Amino acid sequence: MFRYMASKNHPDFVSGRGAASAAVPTRFGLATRELDGDWRDHVETLDGPPVKLRTTVTEEHPRTILSFNQSPDIPFDRSINAYRGCEHGCVYCFARPTHAYHDLSPGLDFETKLFAKPDAARLLRETLAKPKYRPRPIAMGTNTDPYQPIERDYTITRQLLKVCLDARHPVTITTKSDRVLRDIDLLEEMANQNLVAVAISVTSMDAALSAKLEPRCAAPAKRLTALGELAQAGVPVHCSVSPIIPAITDEFMEEIVARAGEIGVQSAGWIPLRLPHEVAPLFHEWLDVHFPERAGKVMSIVRSIRNGKDNDPEFFTRMKPSGVWADLLRTRFRIACKKAGIFRTKFELDCSRFRPPELGGQMRLF
Repeated sequence: MFRYMASKNHPDFVSGRGAASAAVPTRFGLATRELDGDWRDHVETLDGPPVKLRTTVTEEHPRTILSFNQSPDIPFDRSINAYRGCEHGCVYCFARPTHAYHDLSPGLDFETKLFAKPDAARLLRETLAKPKYRPRPIAMGTNTDPYQPIERDYTITRQLLKVCLDARHPVTITTKSDRVLRDIDLLEEMANQNLVAVAISVTSMDAALSAKLEPRCAAPAKRLTALGELAQAGVPVHCSVSPIIPAITDEFMEEIVARAGEIGVQSAGWIPLRLPHEVAPLFHEWLDVHFPERAGKVMSIVRSIRNGKDNDPEFFTRMKPSGVWADLLRTRFRIACKKAGIFRTKFELDCSRFRPPELGGQMRLF
């Protein structure tokens, strides 16, 4: 549960961020605080207005970098997340609850208190060099975006791609940023060996709406431009129309798919809104701040495709909405893809080229 004030005049509302507040979850017993209006006014009289919220980055040094899973609902069994937290600030991000495990808020903390893993490339090289390692595509961007703004300075994602290119290890990338184009030299070389596929998520065609939903992401037009440039360079690209938020973003579905088809995208898919754990109350709050007049309608449709709940956490069904509204979205998407000439939903990458990287600075003879 969260404590929050669902009002456009919410005193904790921070402009330019996805979450409307720093609401703290109670499922881990974290302490919560509330300031009443009189005390807030007293503090501001003494200390002045609150200092502008800043983004901080903490470097962490884990022992491993590859995460493995056995989920029946996702098409990969291993992934890398170079960062924890994400400055993009997408209010609907299903990864927000992970910050609660570190006594941090899935709200504003998730998008302002970030963690970077500068040892990631070295750890990956060591993992791939192990005699028992067997290659399968590594998914990047499954939890937080590998091309969020701090990648500009840390370049961890680029370092990881260099390791994978050297080892001829296949990689899939999911992002909402046109910053991926900075690595187009590596991606093009990997694509020539069928080692990479890039998915870019496009949620709407309305820049103003995007600024509310995902305030620090690239504008929708920039994401489509990135898809087109990657496709022109021969990189397999996938347009992910996700998440689809009923009565908020679903109206853009057909236009996004049509634009993707025009720029040479060969693969597309959609994912409905998911609201696990703390994401649900944060999204309720976001609706009450930005769309109070349609909040009830949005959540009514969401619950209709999630068996009457805000979220369905069960294996096999959590990624597959059900009901009349879900069927309607599927039909609309299928027709849109047919009109756009998009008939693929995924790419098969080549694992046969893999060669374990050399450690200790040794060069390969062959």
